Formats: sequence, structure tokens, C-alpha cells
Amino acid sequence: MHTRKKFVAAVLAAAAIGASVIGLSVSSASSPSQDPTAVATTTPIKHVVVIFGENISFDHYFGTYPFATNPPNEPQFHAAPGTPTVNGLNTSLLEANPNLDNPERLDPSQAVTCDQNHGYSAEQSAFDSGLMDKFVQDTTGGGCTETSYLDNGSYGPNGIVMDYYDGNTVTALWNYAQHYTLNDNSYSTQFGPSTPGAINLVSGQTHGATGENGTSGAVANGTDIGDQDPYYDLCSNPSSTANTGDIPGTTVPQPNGTTLAMSGVNVGNLLNTKSLTWGWFEGGFTPTGHTAGGFPVCGAAHANVGGASTADYVQHHEPFQYYQSTANPFHVSPASLSDVGVSDPAGTQFGQAVNHQYDISWFNQLLAKGDSLPSVSFLKAPAYEDGHAGYSDPLDEQKFLVDEINSIEQSKDWGSTAIILAYDDSDGWYDHQMGPIIRQSADTADTLTGPGHCGSPNTSATGFQNDRCGVGPRQPLLVISPWAKQNYVDSTFTEQASITQFIEDNWSLGRIGNESADAGAGTLDNAFDFNQSYGHAPAVILNDTTGEVENVIYPHGSNSPAATPVSNAGTPAVTTGTTTSQSVAPATTTTGNSSTSTAKASGVSVVKLPRVTLSYVTGEKALTLLVRTRGGSKVATLIRARLLQGTSLVANRAGMVRDHKVKLLLALSRRSRGGRYTIRLSIDAGGRVGSLTRYVRVR
Repeated sequence: MHTRKKFVAAVLAAAAIGASVIGLSVSSASSPSQDPTAVATTTPIKHVVVIFGENISFDHYFGTYPFATNPPNEPQFHAAPGTPTVNGLNTSLLEANPNLDNPERLDPSQAVTCDQNHGYSAEQSAFDSGLMDKFVQDTTGGGCTETSYLDNGSYGPNGIVMDYYDGNTVTALWNYAQHYTLNDNSYSTQFGPSTPGAINLVSGQTHGATGENGTSGAVANGTDIGDQDPYYDLCSNPSSTANTGDIPGTTVPQPNGTTLAMSGVNVGNLLNTKSLTWGWFEGGFTPTGHTAGGFPVCGAAHANVGGASTADYVQHHEPFQYYQSTANPFHVSPASLSDVGVSDPAGTQFGQAVNHQYDISWFNQLLAKGDSLPSVSFLKAPAYEDGHAGYSDPLDEQKFLVDEINSIEQSKDWGSTAIILAYDDSDGWYDHQMGPIIRQSADTADTLTGPGHCGSPNTSATGFQNDRCGVGPRQPLLVISPWAKQNYVDSTFTEQASITQFIEDNWSLGRIGNESADAGAGTLDNAFDFNQSYGHAPAVILNDTTGEVENVIYPHGSNSPAATPVSNAGTPAVTTGTTTSQSVAPATTTTGNSSTSTAKASGVSVVKLPRVTLSYVTGEKALTLLVRTRGGSKVATLIRARLLQGTSLVANRAGMVRDHKVKLLLALSRRSRGGRYTIRLSIDAGGRVGSLTRYVRVR
């Protein structure tokens, strides 16, 4: 256990002392911050942005990709021709699953659900030696009282642990997969919940854990296997009354209650050795106030789509706060925007340095001002937007992801950026695929291949590391970049430590050592295409509410259009009636900063929408719509027509433009075929969307 004196020393000079302990140098904000684009890299990537989400298994979000159900009144997803399939939920797994319940589709009204049991032992038990058949018994409902009441954190009908969303709820993620690279063979580095996942992301190593101010159940044989708040964070355990230590004067406060500290090196230390700019940016990190004794109060909170409020900052999701060398215990903010990403000088409170730990608002200020992004940025959403079941949901998560990615795609750094979207754990949600066990263990907490076993019972076996049973559950991993392969499913074996490895290799940082998983992790390189003179994947701008594509911005010199939805419209029937024509100017849709002027300033060209002429013929049971196009960019164009009577959706058809025209058959209302109808037309030209509304009276 660390002594009080040691913690005081860490707080008084965390950056300098941490560096001396591991033999590193510390840069100062008094020196100009280094331009990331001037730093030598082994690839064209000069900026890595890791968006680290919460608690999703691969099948839970991508089990039926790329086939969405597409019911009316939900966001639509239609895969482009040639879209590859994934190792997902086939007919047998959907209809004759070996678990007690079959997987069922969840729709947007079921976005807020019960949290599942995602403990180190429970997840292993659900795997049942690779049979993958005990999820209902062992990982159902770990964090709530289950009910059938929609839109709350206790929603959990029988068998919900088996269930999944498709492209009508996680629409943005499916659209990112459609335009960039999705890995369907990526795993947690070990079994267990958020804290091991976060620590594996930055160090590939959960050994070296110590419980402070009490015995921690999250520590087994010196290894972290569970959630425990960090020792070097004075917002830890905010509800605890133990060891408050908030006495002003000569004594520096300690965090409340039992906490966890990590020894050793993380990727932040390696980045510091090269004086590279970097930071962890988390929602709610900026204090809302301080106690009388100097404790920061992390009190910011928001409500999710179900109306439930939760604190923004989750202490055990912040991995760098577990390490003395990279912690910012008082949550001190930088003095100015120019200090973000560098090892700035000590702050005013107890001489504490920011030490590369920031609120998410600092990252967004860099984007808004147009400043260069750090070489490496880790983004963590405020809790209500992080996707964690029980208090967050895929719809709130989608808004965070789209807002951040849209802004990065429209920044001056987009051409040299790789966004990596990954998750900390599976939440216990069902996934049918077991990964290889490359780190065996034989402790009482292990249950994978029998009581007390994960793999071979031989403790001298190759790869044996007690209480680091792994790899763990499979999770989504997306690479979003101009240099990413487009509409590509990468089945290369990877894990959380593969992200660490990519950062290390891109800046030639070396390895963490001490049996870190970074050394043997699978590569992310296969997600990229670096055999070109420029990144050719376009910036895909999405709607943060629906997740649907609003705009596609191509880099100069690229002639390949973005993936375009497939028509699901049939051949229109021949009808008779009166014809009316209307010519309209191109409709344009932009959101945020996705204007033409912004696009040109970023060195890209914008797709132009065609002019549209609309005519229709009414019959007894249907309306036949003929749409003709003129001009615009030479890209694949989809026309979607929605027919409404009042506020009721009557028909929804789509078709690809061929020879500058498309014909769509829109069935009239069965109850009252006559009357006033509304035609809402959307024109999707290579991903850029325009709209047109017309009114029709049918006799």
C-alpha cells in the first residue's frame, strides 16, 4: 500500500517525479508546442484519435450487418452493392441458438436497457469452454432490476442479454462501416469490465495493481480484474465518507475510500519520451467546484434519451489517473488552449500539473478554433453518451460519435488523421464468437474451462499470466480515415492492445515491456491502404439524430463515388390519370460546419446535386411518380419518395436514377384513397442529400 507521504509527493510534482521514477524527460509549455505534422511517422497518419466507448459486444451492434430490417418510421439503411458480410448471426444462431433464448432485434424505442453482468468470472462462465451457451444464466442483468417497462435503465425482458440492434438504431455505426473499415475479429485483451479494458488500452498490462486505503476486490494476485476508482484522482469515490482528508493546511487530501493504483509504464510515458503532443479528453473532467479542503467536485450531469440523469465523469473509465506519472489528481485545467497536448508547468493548486488529462471541451475548442490536433488524442464521452447500458444508450452514443467525427472530418487535419473507434468491454451482451486464449490463468476467479481454470491447468504453460485470462469477448472496432479501406471488413485478429501497438509503431516509440500485450497483439495495418499518394476515402457527414448520410466530401483528385444505398423499389405498374410537372432548383442540406465554403477551405470538392423535375400519374390504388434529373455531379444518385396523408406514412419507395430518370409506385391509403397527400422527395447524390416537398390532391 502506498503511504500518505508518497501521495503528497505525487501531487506536489506529479509530472516531474513520475518522469524521474521511470527515467523520462518532461517537456514544458514554455517551449513552443510541437507541430504534429512535422514529426516523423512511419505512415501518412499524423493524428490518431481513439474514441473509446462502453460495453458493447460485436453481435449486439453488428450481428446482422449489412442487412437491416428497415421498418417504416425508423432511420433507413440499405447496403451498397458488393458490401461484404461479417462473422455475425446466421439463421441457425437466430432461430436455433444454443442458449436458452434466441437473439431478438431491439428497435430505437428499446434503446435504454438494463445493464448486464460483465464481471471477469461471469463472462468466462457464459463462454462455457467455448460452447457460448450460458449467457442467459450467467451474464443477464448484472446492474438493475429487470422490468418490461420501456425507456428506462431497468428495461430487461427475459433473454434481453441475447438481443441486438441493427442499422435502423445504430445507423451511424453501420454507415461508418459502409464507408470505411470494420473489424469483425477484435477482442478485449482480457475478460472483465471497464477498468481492465481502459488500462489495457493504454498499457496492455493490468498486472501491477495495488489496493489503497483498504482491500479491493478488483485486485487478484496484483492484477486488476474489476472496477475500482483510481488512487491518483481526488474525484474518486465521491459518495464515500471514509478517509475524506479534506483538511486545509499542510496536508494534501487523499481520495475517499478504497482505490486502486497502477505501477509501471503506459503509452503516455512513451509519448513523453519523444515530446509528442497527446491527451486524454473526458466528459465531466472539469470540476464544478471544490470542497473546503481542496477536493475537486466533479458534479456535471446530463439526462439520457429516457430522461434519467447521471454524472458525466466516471472515475474508473480514466486509465491515466491510475498512474502516478500521468495523473492530474486535482483536475487542473490548462492555462490556455496553446497548452493543450503538451506537458505544461505546474498549476496553482498544490503545484499540480495538468499532465495531459483534460475535459472533452478542450478537444472541441481545438477543433472549433482550427488549431492542430495533438498527435494522439483519446476521447471519452460524458457518461450519458458513452453507450453503457443502464445509464446510456446507442442513440445518445450516436450523437456524441457523429458530432465529434463530423467536426474532425471537416478540420484541416482530416487528411492525416485516423479515428479508431473501440470499446472497453462487452457488458456481457451475447456474442457467438470466442477468441483464442493466448493468456492462460488458473485462479479461483477463473471459470472459462472449469472451476479455477482458463485454459491449461499447467501454470508453466506458454502465455500463462494469472488473472489475465484473455483474450476476452469480441467487440466492434472501426477505423475511420481518408487512408482506411472503403466498405471493407477486416478479419485480422486484433485486441485492445493493438491500438497501443499502432501508436507505438507509427511514432517509433518502442514497446511497454513487462509482458504487455502490445508486443504480440494483432496489427491494425490491414485496415489501411497506404499504397497511394493521398488518402482517397471521403469525409462522410452524418445526421447526429438519425445516423443517416447528409453529405459526402471528396478529396481533390478522387473520382470514386461513395457507397450508395441499393433500391428496394419494384417496377411500377401502369396507371392512367392526370400528369403534372414541376421543375425545382437543387436542394442542399448542410449541418454544423459542412458548408461549401468550409469544404473548399479544407482543400476538398463538394458533390453538386442535380436539378429535379417531378411528374406523377394517379390511379385508383396508386400514384406513379416519375422523377427526371439534369446536371449535378456524375455520381450514383438515389431518389426516395415518402407519401403521407396528414401525418401518416402511406408509402415509402426508393430507386436508383438510370438514364436521368427513375419511376416509383406509391400505393394510396387503403382507408381513404382520395384527398390531399404530401410527397416528400429526397435526392441522395453520392451521399449528399437534398429534399423537395410537393402536395397532391387525388379524387
